[in-house]
Amino acid sequence: MSIDVEEAQAQLIERVMTLPGVTGVAIGERSGRPCILVYVVARTSALKKAIPATFQGYEVVIEESGEIRALHGDG
Repeated sequence: MSIDVEEAQAQLIERVMTLPGVTGVAIGERSGRPCILVYVVARTSALKKAIPATFQGYEVVIEESGEIRALHGDG
C-alpha cells in the first residue's frame, strides 16, 4: 500500500461523498487488515458501480446504514 489508510480515506471521501445515497466514510478492519467503509442509505447497482472495490490498495466495503439524521436535544 502506497499511502496510509487515513490518507486513502480522505481521498475517497472527496470522490464518493457527492454521490447521492452516500452517508459517510470510515476506517474499519476486515480479515485483520484496515479497510475503508462507505456507508450508503441503500445498496444500489448505481452505487456499486460508482464506488471502487479497492482504493489505494485498501479494500472498500459498502455498508447499508439507512438514512442518517442528526438528533436535536434540549441541552
